[in-house]
Amino acid sequence: MDNENETLVEPTMVETVTPLYTLDWYIKWVATVFVMIAIICRSAGIEYALYDLIFGLVGTVLWLVVSMIWHDRAMIVLNTTASIVLAIGLLKALA
Repeated sequence: MDNENETLVEPTMVETVTPLYTLDWYIKWVATVFVMIAIICRSAGIEYALYDLIFGLVGTVLWLVVSMIWHDRAMIVLNTTASIVLAIGLLKALA
């Protein structure tokens, strides 16, 4: 056996840095479920477009709350923009 060409690969454990079961933890998971439901509605077709807008808006607003708790500016900008765009889309759909 040639030991020089062998690479030792050790499994590494990745630990989460986000605290578990805190308020932001619950909000982010609820928000994630809402965004996933919105995506499912979007892929199901145009007849579910209103549900897509509603679930998407709720999900992005909840993610905005989480991003404010975390003081993450990139997520604040992203979720503020997404919330505004979805809110405008929802208002247009309801008008």
